Amino acid sequence: MKKLPIGIQTFKQIIEDDCVYVDKTQHIYKLITGAKYYFLSRPRRFGKSLLLDTISEVFSGDKELFKGLWIYDSNYDFKKHPVISVDMSSMSTETPDTLKASILSYLEMCYAKEGLNITDKSPSDAFRRFIIELNAKYNERVIVLIDEYDKPILDHMDDYDLAEENRKVLRGFYGILKSMDPHLRFTFFTGVSRFTRTSLFSELNNLTDITLTADYADICGIPVESLEHYFGDHIANLSTLDNFMHYDNIADVILRWYDGYTWDGKKKLLNPFSLLSLFEIKQIESFWYTSGSPRFLIEFIKDKPESFLKLKNMEVSSRLLEAFDISKIEIEPLLFQTGYLTVKDVIIQNGPSTYRLDIPNLEVREAFTMQVLAEITDSGEALADSSYRGMRDALKTGDLNKMLDILRGLFASIPYEIHIKTEAYYHSIFYAVMTLLGFDMDAEVSTSRGRIDAVLELDERVYVMEFKYEDCPKGASDETKRQIFNKVLSDAMGQISAKGYADKFQGSGKTIIKAAFAFLGRDEIEMIVG
Repeated sequence: MKKLPIGIQTFKQIIEDDCVYVDKTQHIYKLITGAKYYFLSRPRRFGKSLLLDTISEVFSGDKELFKGLWIYDSNYDFKKHPVISVDMSSMSTETPDTLKASILSYLEMCYAKEGLNITDKSPSDAFRRFIIELNAKYNERVIVLIDEYDKPILDHMDDYDLAEENRKVLRGFYGILKSMDPHLRFTFFTGVSRFTRTSLFSELNNLTDITLTADYADICGIPVESLEHYFGDHIANLSTLDNFMHYDNIADVILRWYDGYTWDGKKKLLNPFSLLSLFEIKQIESFWYTSGSPRFLIEFIKDKPESFLKLKNMEVSSRLLEAFDISKIEIEPLLFQTGYLTVKDVIIQNGPSTYRLDIPNLEVREAFTMQVLAEITDSGEALADSSYRGMRDALKTGDLNKMLDILRGLFASIPYEIHIKTEAYYHSIFYAVMTLLGFDMDAEVSTSRGRIDAVLELDERVYVMEFKYEDCPKGASDETKRQIFNKVLSDAMGQISAKGYADKFQGSGKTIIKAAFAFLGRDEIEMIVG
């Protein structure tokens, strides 16, 4: 049984230590014999660094290192080229000056390794000169590989001014590559985000973006069809353990938790970090999510909780997925590029394609939703978890009053300083709870006569739900609150009936339950059922 390359991002060590390597060399061959400048966006922990290191080794000329892999038997000549590999995740990014100093320090080490003397004081000038001198020294054009190109910006998404200053540094640094074209053989950028071309790559107008290209959809990640081939022994090993013996099919469990990523709607991929962690730890857990979630994403949803309602079957144009600008952040590209949404279907039409996005798998859905619930209620993971379990039991027994009590507890945990007095805020919390329960709940469901706030379909019942918020006057008496509640609940139920929200479910054979919710404040919630 081959070893697992846990935490190893260097191709040579994986091969020499006899670790599992999912062969990507056919893709690499196509890249390096095709265009000259490439860009690829993939979520963190998805194999980008290993891909770049493998490309570096291909250009090192050591053919025997690739014995048994696709490229070994190809017609590739394995000519040796000088390689410059820059990992931006290793740079200090606290200020633009520290970023410049960190890049320059790294280039000094590169110069010294090649026996060259650095004289330039700016990163851009030093980078330009290094490419020229390497080309002259080896009489071969240079390979430039930039990993995590966007990290100095993403580190400071909560500080626009700093992120913008770091962006300017990177734009100048990357911008010299176009003038170096005669000295370059191959250039590849990888990162999480897809910043607009004018934002970082205005000079590199010949950069080929393969992020959503079908031919390279599985260039990172583990294809579903190769799971048994590469990891059959490890799956068999799990089947002998007590905590896995109750599963009928362990491969199906693995796919349900860690599969589901796709960039063309067809080639399905497993998250490599999560899969390797599963085989190492031998427990089902949310490995990828808990390895580090970007704080700016959670803060975005916390400030705009209604954005959480858009996650299911979101349809966006390819143009929107390509756009990421720190001056105007949109939730769709943010969630897609960071790995919380993936392509489920590509709708081909005249003009740009439309992409249908959804949460990739159970790992992301459960962990992400739990954190969103904890953040937008400020309840903490413990209360969010207990609320989740209580709500599950209430729905199993049909005890809607118990469900209402749990909602009151969650909303009461909202601090006054983050409480948002909008209908969408409460709607988002309810949606988060239902999503955690694993129910196939739809938010903002369109009908011919309006838009239903939420629909929850169970085995025998369909819940059609409407949410209303009314700002209650400060110091209002119980009687005043009761009058407001009665009016708001009556209006909500009246809307369900008047607009025929339940009509589309007639004839389904299920019991239709109309539920209206009224919110007057953090812990002022009532419900009526029709």
